[in-house]
Amino acid sequence: MSAAQHLRHGFGPVYDGHSRVLILGSFPSAMSRAQQFYYGHPRNRFWPVLAAVLDEPTPRTVEEKRALALRRGVALWDAIEECDIVGSSDSSIRNAVPTDLPRILRAADIRAVFVNGAAAERVYRRWQRPLTGLEARYLPSTSPANAAWSFARLVEAWKVILDWLE
Repeated sequence: MSAAQHLRHGFGPVYDGHSRVLILGSFPSAMSRAQQFYYGHPRNRFWPVLAAVLDEPTPRTVEEKRALALRRGVALWDAIEECDIVGSSDSSIRNAVPTDLPRILRAADIRAVFVNGAAAERVYRRWQRPLTGLEARYLPSTSPANAAWSFARLVEAWKVILDWLE
């Protein structure tokens, strides 16, 4: 196993004044950091799941992904701004510094905060909930490591965001 590196997030949140739900990960994967955008691993099911939930075509480019999120009222960010991490391993995260979520909450009418997976839920509960005072709703991880959840099951579980977008 390689040594942990101290890394900063590297790219900003996706949101605007029309954002209604905020979906948080923990910290960007190595592939997302390289692409400078969310859920960059080709086997991560985030973008296909979100597109299926929203009844939209799956976006392919960063520009298409950003446009889909903003058009449909979805804000994206991560709970951690910087940390010590080994590769993309959430379980290796140490010395985390939280992102400035109140920045989004001041600028948009966020009706619900969702976390993508157990690691994001732990991080949010520990570092963000005390800052925001908001509960986060758990969504099963779209990571390829979450093989127990089929694509169809993920789509069904993630449909809960629709209640907050209408």
